[in-house]
Amino acid sequence: MKIDSLTTYRQRVGDRPRVLVRIRTDDGLDGWSEVYNHGPDLAYPPLLDYLFEQIRGMDAGSPGRVNQFLLQSSRFPQGALGLAAIAAIDHALWDIAAKAVGVPVYQLLGGAVRDRVKVYAGLYNAPDVAELRDTTAALHERLGVTAFKLSPYRSDPHRTRFGLLARELGDYFGAVRAAHPADWDFAFDAHAVLWEPRQAVDLGAALAPNEPLFLEEPIRPEHIPAWSRIRSELTVPLATGECLYSPHEFLALLTAGGADIVQPDICVVGGLTQMTKIATIADAHYVPVAPHNPLGPLATAANLHFAAATTNFAILEYKPDDVSWCPDPYLPVDGHLPLRPDRPGWGIDIDESALTTDDWTDWHRRVPVRPDGSTAWM
Repeated sequence: MKIDSLTTYRQRVGDRPRVLVRIRTDDGLDGWSEVYNHGPDLAYPPLLDYLFEQIRGMDAGSPGRVNQFLLQSSRFPQGALGLAAIAAIDHALWDIAAKAVGVPVYQLLGGAVRDRVKVYAGLYNAPDVAELRDTTAALHERLGVTAFKLSPYRSDPHRTRFGLLARELGDYFGAVRAAHPADWDFAFDAHAVLWEPRQAVDLGAALAPNEPLFLEEPIRPEHIPAWSRIRSELTVPLATGECLYSPHEFLALLTAGGADIVQPDICVVGGLTQMTKIATIADAHYVPVAPHNPLGPLATAANLHFAAATTNFAILEYKPDDVSWCPDPYLPVDGHLPLRPDRPGWGIDIDESALTTDDWTDWHRRVPVRPDGSTAWM
């Protein structure tokens, strides 16, 4: 069972471009994945073609071996695009390896340690409470979801006095709590737009009276001692990890006591092969894993199989986008994604006829500008 071909497809999920990957073996098995859209997404097809030429003819049933080979194929550590491409190859090969023996991917990881996977809905903004209540009620009615993630910013954080912004957040979260059942959870994603650790502490203090599920990524990830300081001064759970790339970076963060919850992205860190190593490191530090997952149904499938087999998994980010190329995505039931033990590989189908049309969309991040004309983190 040798790696025979790699094909990329230019598609979209919601308003974001997405490169899909199909690897086919010499005996006709297909494995599927999607690539994280870091930004210069049109760089992925030639990059994947380049990596494919290095692994053509290798054993498609050995994703761990191929993953290690690709990590070692570059003299210098791969950056965001390189690891995302390696992750896409890794996931397509895990899909093939499980299909070859007729089992779900999680069975190759040692079997399921849970029967279903809890999710929260990523909403990514801070709408008025009445609008939010309509949205959360609809998601609860349709999917049974009782956990949600919001933005902590009711005003532009780069154009608002910070004390006012924090006070608005405290008032807002109080109103959100009052408008929803007491047992529902709300997390807040600060999106790394802050630069001063004390501001992160102030955001946490504003949230604390109403017990958030967690405060996510208030500052940039590069300076680990800042994360130690923030966590030591917070009284709410501190979560981070979507911008970290390797088990070594997570080891440094956790050794420094810099997080209560880690959020590696399976499509960023080099794939399921590397994700399991990060989870083991977190487990040894008594830290749960809540994967970052703002992507589509193939990424959700990979995360589901990871979560099914990982003892220190906590909760999975879920974005309910419909796409034409996946007719049977995993959908929450009672706020959980059910496993599909009778379906091999990722357990979902890809409609290749829907991929014959290039459904690409242009998208890039907007860099904020402060009132003085300087740029800020987005």
